[in-house]
Amino acid sequence: MTGKSRSTYYPLFVDLRGRTVLVVGGGRVAERKVADLLRSGAGVILVSPDLTEKLRGWAEDGKIHYIKGVFSPECLQNVWLVVAATDDPRVQRAVFREATERRIFCNVVDQPEFCSFIVPASVRRGDLHIAISTGGSSPALAAKIRQDLERCYRPVYAAYVEVIRELRRLIIDTVPAGPDRKELLSRLADDRVPEMMEQGRMVEVESWARSLAGQRAEKLVRRLLGKRIFEESTNA
Repeated sequence: MTGKSRSTYYPLFVDLRGRTVLVVGGGRVAERKVADLLRSGAGVILVSPDLTEKLRGWAEDGKIHYIKGVFSPECLQNVWLVVAATDDPRVQRAVFREATERRIFCNVVDQPEFCSFIVPASVRRGDLHIAISTGGSSPALAAKIRQDLERCYRPVYAAYVEVIRELRRLIIDTVPAGPDRKELLSRLADDRVPEMMEQGRMVEVESWARSLAGQRAEKLVRRLLGKRIFEESTNA
């Protein structure tokens, strides 16, 4: 292999709750980035001369702090992470340069050469979050793999992950550490269960839970899934 070696990215999920993230740009791409950041619990500062209607609504509702104007180095004060999402290459490079000098992680959208981190394609099903990266080589391939994973890990996995999270807690609380507990925890990962849930075979789901941790597990599953069904029907 010849030439300059490419970056080999270190996969990392970041806890942004309570951390300040600066987004530079006010268009549709910035809107998508802000939506993901808000979903992750970040405190978002956005600087741009103009905003999309949705971004303006978030600013008016106090969900983001909006600075009307152009990017300047002062915008980086007390910022933990930066996303540059403008259509001006000069601004993009300036954001990366200033952020790098301050040792602030920076992502310049669609320009991996100006990124200290990249945002991978991903599939999210509740607490299940699968990230895909080609190291910037082919966003199209990453998108294709994401579509394949979306078909494999259907929306029902959000409820399944919620169930096994609570069952895991119950098993750890009630079964002493050792081979028996380890075996029970391994049985939580059962790809038959999402299919049962999707097909409404709740008696079988409850029986599976009972085999792991008794009647408490059965009642827990009944309560969790009953609550989800109620919420989904209410929000439909």
